[in-house]
Amino acid sequence: MISYDRFWKYIQENNITQYQLMHSGISHSTLTRLKRNESVNMETIDKLCTLLECDVEEIVECKRNPITMDED
Repeated sequence: MISYDRFWKYIQENNITQYQLMHSGISHSTLTRLKRNESVNMETIDKLCTLLECDVEEIVECKRNPITMDED
């Protein structure tokens, strides 16, 4: 599962508002998808990293659930 919790923490720590992001070209619907940890394309992630002057791992996290395999 992809999580954007780091994104929200990053903008909070750096006093960046959603309003500022929307005026920089990030749409309201994109912010809603980020809130819901829904899919956004890599172009959007790249744009966010450019605007925030950060690396991907500072705003995106991949949380993995362990896969269990049943033995036959």
